[in-house]
Amino acid sequence: MGVPSVRVAREDGEATRTRLAEADLVDDGYDITVEDGSLYIPVTDPAAVPDVFDVVEFDAPVREGQTMPADLLGFDPSYERIGDIVIVDEDDPERAREIADAIVASDLPVEGVLNRASKIKGETRVRDWEVLAGDTTEVVHREYGCTFALDLAEVYFSPRLATERHRVVERVAAGERAFDMFAGVGPFVIPFAKAGATCVGTDINETAIEYLHENAERNGVTDRVTAVCGDVREVATDYEGWADRVVMNLPHSADEFVETAVSLAGDDCTLHYYDIQSDDDLYGPGERAIRTAAEPEYEVTVETRRAVRSYAPGEQNVVLDVRLRR
Repeated sequence: MGVPSVRVAREDGEATRTRLAEADLVDDGYDITVEDGSLYIPVTDPAAVPDVFDVVEFDAPVREGQTMPADLLGFDPSYERIGDIVIVDEDDPERAREIADAIVASDLPVEGVLNRASKIKGETRVRDWEVLAGDTTEVVHREYGCTFALDLAEVYFSPRLATERHRVVERVAAGERAFDMFAGVGPFVIPFAKAGATCVGTDINETAIEYLHENAERNGVTDRVTAVCGDVREVATDYEGWADRVVMNLPHSADEFVETAVSLAGDDCTLHYYDIQSDDDLYGPGERAIRTAAEPEYEVTVETRRAVRSYAPGEQNVVLDVRLRR
């Protein structure tokens, strides 16, 4: 059976493996293999692999002595990993328990198994979880050289957005002033600060802000991170015209905060606007909302229109990178 793997030239193998390992994407259950001058590095989540890499199906050998969940189940279960916790999404309680037991009995390096027990809900965008193995919903997640402590039952976090976050981080320059309007535990703020930016992150979830403080300390960037618990529309009055970069990662509701985002913008500011829209008009609603709020005070240039991932049939999670110049 084919295993999702990154295929690279042999001479680029170590650099690629290191980059994938920093994003916690290397699948340790399979051997890295050389064939016909190419190196094949098995990965845990092909959707999270940066677009610059070639992901293929490759018959990678199971690491010698490794027992995988599929070996015990007789089928290949669907799951994802955040740190040392494995997440499954099963409606059938018996099947969920069977998969969890196999994961624990396998050689995967895990401390717990959680099953999604509800959809994302409420103002803080959290969900309910069924703990199938272990005794906690708290985890330490590693992503592109940063570490994030978080409690999945108390805060919103998606490891599937790792590649998108890294794409934005690579644009950040030392000395920038960056404002994350819905910062959560800091998956944008922390790497921005590590890149040398001065950052402000706000969130209405007090627990998320507590983790943001902790994660700034974990990553050695407390001197460049200000974390504020509160409604960003109120906090923004202290930062009008301050930001060189603003992140708006609140799909479904971002359009309600566009005027606040524009008020934060300095003379030359890049806005990263995340939205969920129908395939019929993926980018139009967001672009129109930004232009309505920013023009004519700012010259508005849409530099990137990008579908981040499929959200539902006929809908996409998209991003607009928009430059505002006064």
